[in-house]
Amino acid sequence: MAERQEDIRRRIVIDVIMPAYNEEESIQKVIGSLPGELVREIIVCNNGSTDRTAQRALSAGATVLFIEEKGYGIACLNGIEYIRSKPEDKHPEIVVFIDADFSDFPEELPHLIGPILNEDMDLVIGSRALGNNEKGAMMPQQIFGNWLATSLIRRIYGYAFTDLGPFRAVKWSSLLAMGMQDRNYGWTVEMQVRAAKLGMKCTEVPVSYRKRIGKSKVSGTIKGSVLAGQKILWTIFKLI
Repeated sequence: MAERQEDIRRRIVIDVIMPAYNEEESIQKVIGSLPGELVREIIVCNNGSTDRTAQRALSAGATVLFIEEKGYGIACLNGIEYIRSKPEDKHPEIVVFIDADFSDFPEELPHLIGPILNEDMDLVIGSRALGNNEKGAMMPQQIFGNWLATSLIRRIYGYAFTDLGPFRAVKWSSLLAMGMQDRNYGWTVEMQVRAAKLGMKCTEVPVSYRKRIGKSKVSGTIKGSVLAGQKILWTIFKLI
């Protein structure tokens, strides 16, 4: 039986979607740290970068999509559409989302996909709240925002998340069923709320987190933090 399960795992196709905006200093580190024996394709959604993000991603072996419209969500949506445009027999079983700033630990991908392979989960969130965080890796506004958002999701939808972390894995079929729409800051929370509304099987695994390379485009500015917080709360209540 163990050998059969291992054979099944070898046949599992995993694609990675990586939104990226001006991450030339970190993107090759992220790509190079992903377990190549598990990942079929790394899709970098180059979200209007003005630096060498695209060139460095290409030289590291990634597929690069050039997306002019700014927005975290729009980058991810373009990655999904790229996969969807392939023949159906070329679709993956699992899609992993990870940021391009090297704050997550890409080598933890096997840990992230484990509950999908072993427990038939639909969505797995890499929880920074449950894992090991480097001091200063998360700003106070991020910690508070995650606590508030996950508390509201628990109260309204009955799902106990601890984080809105960007490092996450989802079954391809479940991702399509969610009908994702958000084009910017509400992307992560929209996915969790839609999964809850559809009654999907969701869980979290602890992940490590460190200070990102470069400055955050969201939590690194007061304006970005305020706009992100507003959009997250609006998304939670909009989908009720």
